[in-house]
Amino acid sequence: MKPFTFKQFDIYQSKNVFRVGTDGVLLGALANVDNKSNVLEIGTGTGLISLMLAQRNQHAEFLGLDINEDAVNLTKSNFENSIFNPRLRNVLQDFKNFETEDKFDLIVSNPPYFEESGSEKDKIARQTVELNFQQLISKSSKLLSEKGLFSVIIPVEVGLDFIEIAKENQLFLIRRVNIKGIENSNVKRLVLEFSLAENQLEESEFIIEKSPRQYSDQYLELTKEFHVFGK
Repeated sequence: MKPFTFKQFDIYQSKNVFRVGTDGVLLGALANVDNKSNVLEIGTGTGLISLMLAQRNQHAEFLGLDINEDAVNLTKSNFENSIFNPRLRNVLQDFKNFETEDKFDLIVSNPPYFEESGSEKDKIARQTVELNFQQLISKSSKLLSEKGLFSVIIPVEVGLDFIEIAKENQLFLIRRVNIKGIENSNVKRLVLEFSLAENQLEESEFIIEKSPRQYSDQYLELTKEFHVFGK
């Protein structure tokens, strides 16, 4: 499988690991990594999100966790081949059993979101068989630093449940990006950002395509430091 080429790094992929997708690119470009020094990614897959965040923040240290050994090996390879390698670590770890005394300024995840189905395709990466929202949120709330942020991308259909579970775990929604696949369509994804402190909600809309297979000006501007367009 050919590598996915970005401006400052390459992502090698595998048929056994969930591939590079728009959701990961959006979270890597939209998550607030400014002034963060200690970042945790839950479910690294190929390592795409951590690499994008490392490009955006030249000082932060990154730790990635994944339960899939193939994903961990692939991420390690992608990290090692990048110029950001000294600041990136990735380990084979079930987040439910993850123990550390560290606190994180930013926790990011493109989590599994489908209920278990009969399909084996990308089962761990896409279905909530290994990590459900309650487990993800409750553990993340305990690992955040006082002013830390918890940032995820999820389908709009599960947004209300996710926000409610977060509130029950003392995580308050402070930012919501409503993502549409194409102009004049319904919202399909949400980038949600939570804090341990209540604050005024910042809400915005993001459109990926202005017409079929034509990226919007918004998307082109957001990803201009990453994507190699026209190749």
